[in-house]
Formats: sequence, structure tokens, C-alpha cells
Amino acid sequence: MVTGGPRLGCALAWLVVACGGAGAPDATRDASATDRGADDVTTTPQGGRDGGEESARAGDGGTEEAPPLADGTWDHDADRATPGVPWTDCAPGEHVVAGGTPAADRVCAECAGGFSTTINASACAPWTTCAPGSFVAATGTPSRDRVCAPCAPGQTTDAPNASACDFTIDGIAAGNAHTCARLSSGTLRCWGNNNHGQLGDGSTTARSRPVDVPGLAGVADLAIGFFHTCARLDDGTVRCWGNNGYGELGDGTTTGSLVPVPVPGLAAVVELRAGADHMCARIEDGTVRCWGWNGHRQIGDGLPGDRHAPTPVPGLTGVLGLAAGYAHTCARLEDGSVRCWGNNADGQLGDGTADSRDAPTPVPGLAGVSGLAAGYAHTCARLVDGTARCWGANANGQLGDGTMAVRRSPAPVDGLEGVVEIRAGAHHACARLDAGSIRCWGHNVDGRLGDGTSTTRLAPTAVTGLTGVLELATGGGHTCARLASGAARCWGYNFSGQLGDGTTMTRLAPVPVTR
Repeated sequence: MVTGGPRLGCALAWLVVACGGAGAPDATRDASATDRGADDVTTTPQGGRDGGEESARAGDGGTEEAPPLADGTWDHDADRATPGVPWTDCAPGEHVVAGGTPAADRVCAECAGGFSTTINASACAPWTTCAPGSFVAATGTPSRDRVCAPCAPGQTTDAPNASACDFTIDGIAAGNAHTCARLSSGTLRCWGNNNHGQLGDGSTTARSRPVDVPGLAGVADLAIGFFHTCARLDDGTVRCWGNNGYGELGDGTTTGSLVPVPVPGLAAVVELRAGADHMCARIEDGTVRCWGWNGHRQIGDGLPGDRHAPTPVPGLTGVLGLAAGYAHTCARLEDGSVRCWGNNADGQLGDGTADSRDAPTPVPGLAGVSGLAAGYAHTCARLVDGTARCWGANANGQLGDGTMAVRRSPAPVDGLEGVVEIRAGAHHACARLDAGSIRCWGHNVDGRLGDGTSTTRLAPTAVTGLTGVLELATGGGHTCARLASGAARCWGYNFSGQLGDGTTMTRLAPVPVTR
């Protein structure tokens, strides 16, 4: 038994070392175990087990949790033993597109079409819109709002976020296929057809946007025919330009002009009106001068032949207003009555006949007239009670009486009240009401009535979405309105750019005239 002790002790020592997870046994360790005896042998395995457990706990960290990340930080290197990194701050001019998490940084993006002024804004605010009547004084940036400023007196803008203000439109007139506007500066701009130089810009190039009429200032009034334009100046004189084949420029010649030329011998003019190819001026003493085409005696002096210079209309005094159609002319007198002369094939003179007249002829049964308008072959009158009467051709419902019957005497316009202005185009007519709205009637194949359709109307129909109107202008196939804001809207036929919106597209409803 004694001899077997060392062998048994050695065997036990090996077993304990193997079970304790120590390295391979060596002779010294075995001998030491043998010398210590049984008590020492039983102690050694316990010590080996403790050391192994501590080593396991310290070696891989598998049984202890890493310290938590601080709020607002993220694990940028996937090593939980290192501190987290603070989320990126989105600076003013940026906004947060993805919030920060313990595993990902906050994501920022620059504001586009808006701005932010705080750190870590959740969204960008839209820039302020500068409304018509104001302009952009400082452009918006990602970190700053747009700044608006009001236009100076006599200036305006007619579109949002305009870069600058322009003079207001103080007057507007329309011809067969071109339009002109008088500005608050006393200057003039025109657009549309220009084949005869009727835009006055020195060229024969059509314009779909307004162009200045150079060298013309102090404009107080204007009138437009088929292919010519005339302006009355503050001093009572007149300038005309464009076609002059019938002497409609009034300068004593039949030579056209691409720029304004004076009408000699004409002074103290207070009103101008244009027919197709003739002109008439009301003088401050209540008399009338006319010139140009006289093929139907529309000049009113009773004689044949065109007039190349202003010619008095005999026997006509006390005139307060004029209207000129394609080949006829009418005058409103101080007593509220009306005289007309020229072509009368469709009853446009209103005397109950179809006989043309070479001198002013009364319109029977018409009194209390406060305004006149003449179209291609029809005439309309505004009465002091706010109603309207029309007469003449009516094939397109241009008389507004609900029929298409020719009227050789004035007939009431259906359901029209509160009229403060009336204008007649080639085959349509429009009235401005006291509320600042517009009603139009007649031919509408090209949208000249402005009701959003191309349906001809035999009675007045409202112009779509138009309020605050101060003045009307009716052309051959288009209509324009001057607004209280100082801007203008036009609609209808636009083949030559006569709507002034920068296009040649026909418009069934009002569109802004560009600046």
C-alpha cells in the first residue's frame, strides 16, 4: 500500500490539473503534490476551480453589460467600451431629415425653397410671398426669409414676387388686333399686330408683350383703329402712327409712320375716338373734327372723299362724348340726346331706317344718354339710370336683347343694371357695372366674352373671376380691362399677341398683361 501511494497521488494530481483547466502537468508539480499528501491534494482542485471561473469572467466580458450611451450620442465605432459621439447639429439653413439614434447620427439637409433660423429645425418654413403691389426687396436664402416692400405711389406689380415695380396702367384701348396702355408716367406701351407700325416702336414686328412707344410723353388719352393708333397729350395736341392709306394719321399725307407724328392744326382736344380707318376728336368748345376714310360719309361733313387732315363736322355743337364704329360715327350731346352719321345698312345709326347719312342725324326716342360705344355695325348707349340700349346688326347677339334680330332703333339690353361704362367690339359688347364687375355678350367663338367658354351669348354673361375693374377696352376679337390695382387683364383672340401675355394662345378667360 505504501509503494502504491505515490502512484495514486500522481494520478490524482494529473486528474485535478486536467479538470481545473491548467496547462500540461510537469514533474515538479507532480512531485510537490506527492510530498504534500492527501490533504494538500484535496485543496489544490478547489483552488484550480476558483481561478478558472475568475479567468472566464475577465476574459470575454460575456456576463457583464457595457455602460449605456449618454443621451444625444451614438456608437460611431461599434465599440461599446468607448464613449458615444454627440449627434450632428443641423445649423440654421438646414433641417433634420433623419433623427439621431444610438446606432446612427442625425442627418441634415439644406433648405430648398424656404428657410430655417433655428438649430435642428424639423422642417423649413416657406419664404414669404410678395403679393401684387409689392416687390422683393431681399431675396430669400436657406437661413433668411424673403423680404417684401410696397411699390411707390403710381407704381405696382401684377404678379407675386416681382423683382421690381412698374408704373401703373392709367388707361387702355384696343384695336382690331393690337392694344395700348397709358402708364402713370404719361408714357405709352403697345403690343400685338404691328404690320403697319401701329405699335409705334419704329418697327413692323408683332409683339406679344408690351413695348415702349419711344419719344412719347404726357399722354392723356388714346384711341386705336384697325391699323393705326393716336394719342392725345396733356397739352391738347395729338400724335398718330401706323397705317395712313386713308389719311387716318391726319398729317395731310397718306404716308404711314412707324413712330408718332403730330396732327397739324389740332389743339384743345379733350377726347379721341377711332373707327376702322377714321378718327374723330372732340374739342373743348364742344365741336368735333374728323379725318381719314370717308367711304360711307363717316367724316360727317356731307362731302365725298377721304380727309387727310382734321375736318369740322358742320352743325354739331354741345358734344360731350363720341363713338366711332367701322364706318359710322355718333355723338352724345349736352341734352342727353344722340346724333349719328355714316353707314346705316344694318340700322347702326338708330334712326329707324337703313339709309346711310352724310351728316349727323338724331336717334329718335333716346334720351338721358351718359355714354356711347360703337362696333363694326352696331351701337350701344348707357343711360343715366344705369341701363343700356343697343341697335344695329345682331347676327351674333351683339345687341344683348336675347335675340339675333336686327334693330334699327334702340332696344334694351336684357337684365343689365348698374352700368357705369359700355364698350363695343367688332361683334360683341361689354358693360362695366358699378360693383367693378363686367358683363359681355355677342360673338364668342374666340373667347372674347371672357366667361371661360367659346359659346356665343345673346344676353349679358359675367366675365370669369374679374373684379375691381376701372376701365374697359374692346377690340376686333379681344377684350381688356384695367384694374384698380393698376394692372390689366385681357382675353379672347390672340393670334398677333394682342392679349400681351407673352403668347399667341387664345384665352377664354382673363389673363394678366405682362410687364
